[in-house]
Amino acid sequence: MRHRHLMGALIAAGALGVALVTPAMAGTHHGQSVFGHYKHLVVIYEENHSFDNLYGTWGPVNGQQVDGLKHQSVQQVAQNGQPYGCLLQNDVNLTSPAPLATTCTDPANGVPASAFTNQPYTIDDFIGATDKTCPAEGVFAANGVLKDSPGALPGGCTRDLVHRFYSEQYQINGGLQNQYVTGSDAVGLSLGHYDTKSLPIYQYLHQQGHPNYIVADHFFQGSFGGSFLNHQYLIAAQAPVFTGAPAALHSVVDTNGNPRTTPLYTPTTAVKDTAITQACGPAANPNVACGDYAVNTIQPSSAPTAGGLELPLIDDTKYPNIGDRLSGAGVSWNWYAGGWNDAEAGHPGALFQYHHQPFNYFAAYAPGQPGRAHLKDETDFLSSVSGGSLPTVSFVKPYGAENEHPGYASEPNGSDHLVNLLKAITTGPQAKDTLVVVTYDEFGGSWDHVAPPGQGSPTPGVYDQFGPGTRVPTLLVSAGFDQSGVDHRSYDTTSILATIERGLHLAPLSTRDAQVNDLIHALHTIN
Repeated sequence: MRHRHLMGALIAAGALGVALVTPAMAGTHHGQSVFGHYKHLVVIYEENHSFDNLYGTWGPVNGQQVDGLKHQSVQQVAQNGQPYGCLLQNDVNLTSPAPLATTCTDPANGVPASAFTNQPYTIDDFIGATDKTCPAEGVFAANGVLKDSPGALPGGCTRDLVHRFYSEQYQINGGLQNQYVTGSDAVGLSLGHYDTKSLPIYQYLHQQGHPNYIVADHFFQGSFGGSFLNHQYLIAAQAPVFTGAPAALHSVVDTNGNPRTTPLYTPTTAVKDTAITQACGPAANPNVACGDYAVNTIQPSSAPTAGGLELPLIDDTKYPNIGDRLSGAGVSWNWYAGGWNDAEAGHPGALFQYHHQPFNYFAAYAPGQPGRAHLKDETDFLSSVSGGSLPTVSFVKPYGAENEHPGYASEPNGSDHLVNLLKAITTGPQAKDTLVVVTYDEFGGSWDHVAPPGQGSPTPGVYDQFGPGTRVPTLLVSAGFDQSGVDHRSYDTTSILATIERGLHLAPLSTRDAQVNDLIHALHTIN
């Protein structure tokens, strides 16, 4: 396990949200452009895919090569460090001897039967885009839905894969990228990838009359782990502190920094994987973060919420977010979520995801507070697009069924929804003045061959003990682009914040967004 040491300045400022500029700088807004000459920035935040998993076979763009999938660069290893001969599978559509014939065995490493050798493979070859393998809304299927079984819906769904804070660090394995299978509850599915050129988003961007785009092929999720924490990094660039967290809520990791048992991993000591980081102290594993930080899924204490374990309201005066910065500067902005109106009215859709609404965790956005007016429905966004009334900054979060999340959503159907959003924006009255960033909250448990920035990593970039994590698909799209291209610079989720802050002269929220590359550099790839 790589030791990603937390530099003194980062734990003092980045983890605790201390800005590197004076408070007087906050609220100073010069000009109307947020990004280059663009007056409107739209961030579409999709769900749970690594770059290789989704865009790995994108191919060259305007003569520039995308850093895509490399089938021969990976040897996934077992807990003892030995390479697997075969990939264990537990998605019901990928298992052997049925429905797939056994062609490979590796009993020494816990794989009695498999149809997969130890290398990436194309999911489409086994689960097609229109196959009936999706659950009905709200139905949980731990290992997926068997093709054509009663109640199965079309969409080519797979099972979900584990994507949690400490688990991912074990999977990355110090930048070797070779423990994704061992650290996953979905085992061999983590090496599956899609045929990029068959995805609706790829086909749309390569048809006649399409908008031009930039592929950012070294863009990493802001923090290790799942959706909850990466949504917090999107708006606040730091992990929330669970003030007064009960001692029993702390995670316990083993000597490898792993808090979970999986089909191919047995912890070396007693473990516990909860919403909160391990407790600091003599017993703490020094290689991974400790403290009272909320890092795995936990519910908001403001409605709408699923209930259960809830995070106390975050005090914006101590831990501000980008909405606070924008409002303080008099800059227009909104967070638009699919299904928000129904959820706020008390009848949420079965796939409305409460932990995907990061502003709802902050005191300034609680019901009855002024910030609440910035939390809107995705239908309001489409109305603003068609009416030419986009705010300066828009965050768009699709409803669960349309967000591409493995397990409960269809990848191709979610990609269709993304295309519809892009079509509306790039043909709307403000199209030439609008830049769209399409990115994914986190890797969703799928392997990627590019090591994120970190101690000993060959990839340059800012890092600390919270991340960044695995590379995620990212596009910049605009009707105002004259050509398409590729950007190889290192970015992470907080680069979006850095872009907003530097473009509008706002104070950064933490040391991470103060130091990362902002996306203005991407424009140089096509100029």
